[in-house]
Formats: sequence, C-alpha cells, structure tokens
Amino acid sequence: MSTATAPVRRNAKVGRHVFFRILRCEGPGKPSQWQEFRIPIPENANVISCLQQIAANPVTTDGQTVTPVVWDAGCLEEVCGACTMVINGKVRQSCSCLIDEYAPNEGDVITLEPMSKFPVVRDLWVDRSRLFHNLARVKAWVPIDGTYDLGAGPKETPASQATHYVLSTCMSCGCCLEACPQFNLEPDSANWDTAFIGAHAISQARLFNDHPTGRELKDERLDALMGEGGINDCGNAQNCVKVCPKHIPLTESIAVIGRQTTMHAIAQFFRGR
Repeated sequence: MSTATAPVRRNAKVGRHVFFRILRCEGPGKPSQWQEFRIPIPENANVISCLQQIAANPVTTDGQTVTPVVWDAGCLEEVCGACTMVINGKVRQSCSCLIDEYAPNEGDVITLEPMSKFPVVRDLWVDRSRLFHNLARVKAWVPIDGTYDLGAGPKETPASQATHYVLSTCMSCGCCLEACPQFNLEPDSANWDTAFIGAHAISQARLFNDHPTGRELKDERLDALMGEGGINDCGNAQNCVKVCPKHIPLTESIAVIGRQTTMHAIAQFFRGR
C-alpha cells in the first residue's frame, strides 16, 4: 500500500464527471467485487458527498441498478475517525478528501476500498472493535471515579499542555493500523490480547502516563505494553506516522514508551518482581 500523498491541484474543471471504482462486499465472509459509477462533480465535493450521490442513484456505468454503497461516517469534519477508507491506494479520511484535488479532470478515476486490517461489515464499512479493545488493554483513560469532591485537579504547564494536546487529537480512525505491517487481520477476538497492539494505543498510553492523574495507572499500562503483542512487537516501519491525519508524532511516542518500559523492567528487577 502506497503512503505517498496525493498532489494538490486547484485547477479542477467545473462540470466534469468522475468515475468511482468501489470494492464492494455484501457481508462478512462473502466475496468482493468491483463496481464503477460515473457521477457529476459539484464544486468543493468530497468523497462522502459523492457517495451520497451514488446512494441516491445507484446505477453502475454498465447500466445496472444496484444496492446503495454502504460506508461509515459521523462528524464529516475529520474528528470522529469513522469514515476511514483506502482511497487511490492510500488510507485516509474520506470526509476531508476533496475531489478537486484527487480527480481534477474529466474522466478521472477514484478507487475506494475498505481498510484491509479490519473485518468488512459491508462495502466500505469495517468493524473497528479490535482498535477500541486495544485502548482498553492499556487503560487509555484517566481514573477519576470517586474524585469529584476532591476539588480542582493538578495544573499543567504550557509546555506539557502543548505536547499532550497533539497526542489527544487521536480520533481512533485506524489509519496507523492499516499502514502498519505488524498489525494484521488474522487474529480473532480470542487472540486480540496477544496480537500487536498498534501505534494508536501506544501513543495514548504515553498521553495518560504523562497526565498528572492518569499516571496512577502507569505501571499497569507498562505491564501490558511489556507483554505479548506490546511495544517489542513494533517493527519500526514508521508507516504509521506518515499516514496519521492529525500528524501525531507516533514514532516519538513509541520511543518514549520504549524508554518507560525499559525503566519499568529495571525497577521490577530490583524489586524482585
């Protein structure tokens, strides 16, 4: 899968038609097939608005009326992470993928495929349950139960706030996992706890380990990341950081957690654990 970015082109032709080649699948375990649609492109259209056009008139280029294409979406402003798909061979958010940039000419072709590292529910919609399960493996939250009456929490410095804000913009979209050669579709739900956890969970562990209250669970997070499927399974391909739509420094987070787990292991050794 290519991680090259598409060229930005501002001279898109008004009133043009673009072909959409979409890899479709009727359900889990069923065969996939390509279908092609030709639609007019309004100004400033994105992939989602084009899919809406196809849903309203699902007729292929060879004249067949088919079922509307299924996809997932929520916010339509690159915040929820739900609309991730593979567009022209590169994983990204479809809501922020502008047709004027990807297909500026009459007759240009855009290919849409579901992510390959998650089970397909239907067409472009995949089941990202494993992604959220992996966040739970590292307890990616701040433990605040029972603290509501203790007053204001610890304050952060401007420097730490700047670092943590970037990490907090992760929207669990799955782009980093789709691009990662260590993260694969094969494990079933019974083996999720031993398969590679992925860059998103490692980075979120860094975020909450550095949080003044979140670090209460730091040892538990590091224990999980030292186990099977944890930080040691990262192959340092660095594809994750190239495709992250929020430009989160994922490889930096992996390095930070690598140092933290090393220090944690040394401390455990001297404590006799």
